[in-house]
Amino acid sequence: MTHRTDDAWFDLVPQALIEFDEHGHLLRSNAAFAGLFGKAPAPGAALSHESEALQRLTGWDAPLALIGLAPGAPPLTNLACIDEGSPNQRYLRSQVHAHPAVPGQPERFLCVVHDTNPLAFVVQTPKPPDFANTSGEPSGLMEFDQDQLLHELRTILESSPAGIAYLRDNILVRCNRRFERMLGLSPGTLTGQHLDALLDSDPRIRRVVDQSTVELQNTGQFESELEIVAPGFPTRWYALSVRRIGPRTDTLEVIAVLSDITRIRSQQAQLEALGRDRDLMFTMSGVGIAFVRDGLVHSANPALASLLGLDHQDMAGRPLASLYITDVDTSTLARTDDQILAQLGEHGHWQGERALRHPRGTPLWAEVNLRLVKPDQPEEGFIASFVNVDDRHRAEQNLTLQADRTRAILDSVFVGIVTLDSGGIAWMNRSARRMFGGDLPDFLGHPLSTVATPDIDHPFRLTGYLDDLLDGQSHTFECQVMGRDGRVFWVVGNAVVTLGEFNERQITYALMDIDRRREAEALTVEAQATLQRIIEMAPMTITLCDAKTLTVIQANQAASAFMKIEPTKAAGLTPEQIHGEDRGRQLRADMLRALDSAKPLQREYKFEQGSAVQTWDVSYLPLSHDGQTADQLLLVASDVSEQRAAEQARLEAAIAQREMLVKEVHHRIKNNLQGVAGLLQQIAARKPEVASAISEVVGQVQAIAQVYGLQVGAGGPLRLKNVIEAIAQSVQRTFSRTITLVVEGSNASEWQLPEAESIPIALSLNELLTNAHKHGLAAEALTCSMICSEQQVCIEIRNTGVLPEGFNVHRVPGGVSGLGLVRALLPRRSSKLSMTQAGEQVVTRIELNPPGISLVPTPHILGAPSGQQIALWPQ
Repeated sequence: MTHRTDDAWFDLVPQALIEFDEHGHLLRSNAAFAGLFGKAPAPGAALSHESEALQRLTGWDAPLALIGLAPGAPPLTNLACIDEGSPNQRYLRSQVHAHPAVPGQPERFLCVVHDTNPLAFVVQTPKPPDFANTSGEPSGLMEFDQDQLLHELRTILESSPAGIAYLRDNILVRCNRRFERMLGLSPGTLTGQHLDALLDSDPRIRRVVDQSTVELQNTGQFESELEIVAPGFPTRWYALSVRRIGPRTDTLEVIAVLSDITRIRSQQAQLEALGRDRDLMFTMSGVGIAFVRDGLVHSANPALASLLGLDHQDMAGRPLASLYITDVDTSTLARTDDQILAQLGEHGHWQGERALRHPRGTPLWAEVNLRLVKPDQPEEGFIASFVNVDDRHRAEQNLTLQADRTRAILDSVFVGIVTLDSGGIAWMNRSARRMFGGDLPDFLGHPLSTVATPDIDHPFRLTGYLDDLLDGQSHTFECQVMGRDGRVFWVVGNAVVTLGEFNERQITYALMDIDRRREAEALTVEAQATLQRIIEMAPMTITLCDAKTLTVIQANQAASAFMKIEPTKAAGLTPEQIHGEDRGRQLRADMLRALDSAKPLQREYKFEQGSAVQTWDVSYLPLSHDGQTADQLLLVASDVSEQRAAEQARLEAAIAQREMLVKEVHHRIKNNLQGVAGLLQQIAARKPEVASAISEVVGQVQAIAQVYGLQVGAGGPLRLKNVIEAIAQSVQRTFSRTITLVVEGSNASEWQLPEAESIPIALSLNELLTNAHKHGLAAEALTCSMICSEQQVCIEIRNTGVLPEGFNVHRVPGGVSGLGLVRALLPRRSSKLSMTQAGEQVVTRIELNPPGISLVPTPHILGAPSGQQIALWPQ
């Protein structure tokens, strides 16, 4: 009955009503709504599919406002126009109320639509109407303008790319959806809640807002940047701007604006990376680079300082002209400084060669490239780059001299050299002139066929083969030559195509007569026989192996000591058959490595020979013809056992001498420190007023002396246990106070101190033991414990006493004695100091961690020297 009465009331209301839920589904509408719109939407229809005017009236165009609407709160007022632009155009104003929530059901909203059509005459009237009635109250048009303004402001708020929020007394009254998305929050989850709920979402926001409180009270505005990581989203950077609005009353009203500056941050990071890359390229470049302004070098990279042989720190402020040498014969590319600067200002760049001043006294030629930083502003300076071309410059200067030397050398050889250009014979050496039976003027400009026999197919006449030759290629031939003296003889020659001084094509012939070649062949055979005899009698192992199979082709008599078999029996055997599997495999790998690289390879091997160890220095040399793969491999080995033994003996003697010297120095330092301690004790005896201060100094000197005393018999870092025992004994002797030393841990003897940390740790331990003696009961013994684990070492000192109330060792200022000295000496990155009260005892604890201390490293076998490979084989 109640439901029917409600429906009847809903239909009989003269105002247009429509009801919908929080999901945007239409529940019902009355007859007045259907008459106002011409038709009523069907129940269950979605507001997102209805007209824009209906969405605006129901507030569904901005769901954020509906989420913050609560039952009993002021209704949400909206304004819309239907049939816009037509004669039936009407303005509608709506009020949206929230129903009380029913448990388990969606939230419902009731929209009441008012027709403002009686004001439509205003649109048709040429003159603007009066916006206030006689009573002074706003007319319907004023309400329409206010609603329209609110609607436009809400639209602007939602369409803004920035996140905007309005807070009153730390309550988030309203914010746009962009603000919630920036913070990674669900829409409408924080509207109407206290600021603490927003701050709890991210501690970084809390810190920023807390920081802004003071500035808002003083200046009324605050700006900052913060990094926000929303769940499921990448890290974003936002610029936060908070501005206070309204008068300065107890009510704090602020507008917070979040702007996404992630792209700007990314661009800044890219610019910083670009700057670092530029600085890195400037520093790491092998080309000398300098920035010059007003004729002075403002900055230069290390490559330029290295090129000039100067210190990099001395380059700044040096005049650029001081880098050049002006009293040398400059080339055509080099100009005076005034001409260079004029050309640089005109064209923006200049390139040439200049002689640089070098400490060795000789000029250093470099290719200099100058370029203005800003072509339209020469006063901004220029960039100068320097490339070392000293070798090329000197080579060009010596080109003529080298050509003369080359011709002089060619005149001294026994091979006839003839050079031809487009005009004929251009030059001949002395051997060619003697071969042809004339002087150079007799043949200049003549073709080479003037010394050819009448044969039609003579190579000096038929020169078509030269057209197919490229620069550097050669053609070999044999022919008869007839000299001017009538002598006819056979020659073997090569024709090579080369480029002349002016890059013109030239033909160079190298000619040698048969008799001389036969004589040379005979001499070659004799030389080979001599070389064979030398190889056989050489005291070192020489073996020739096949490059494909690595089998022995030939070996001299001395090779028997290396191969352990007769050289005649080694022919045709592989390295594994001669030396065994292990050693042969290593030799084969090195042979293949030498053949692959086509370069000489040197290795050193060790193998046992009875009770002794022999060391062999072996060199591999691939043998090949020019441009071909190596077909043979030459192995040369020498027994260097005695040399290596002598080198090892010298090294051991030097090490022993150094260790003895170091021990003597440490012993003398210890004696001197003890002498100093004795002198201080004498002064303390004569002057009782400073006895206490001198006593502390004596304890510190004794601690340092104990460290040097331990170093007398030790090599390398000191054992931590020995240092603790020595310092405890020193304090015990000084104050005649019993100190009980307790060691816990199986690896206590394996912890060691670096040389740089030994004295600070010893002084700290001495100060702590002295402090425990001074402030503890004299009748009871002190306890010093060394507690060792696999990761750290703890030193505990216990004495009977009471710490002052509120005592904190970390608040003790640094000083030259007592706890201040301990705090100053202990390494901060690897140690921790604490003092606590445990019953009637004061416990002082030092925790030592790596790298301040380290375990004794496991001994290992040293490898071969750099560049060598050592293998150990049993014989």
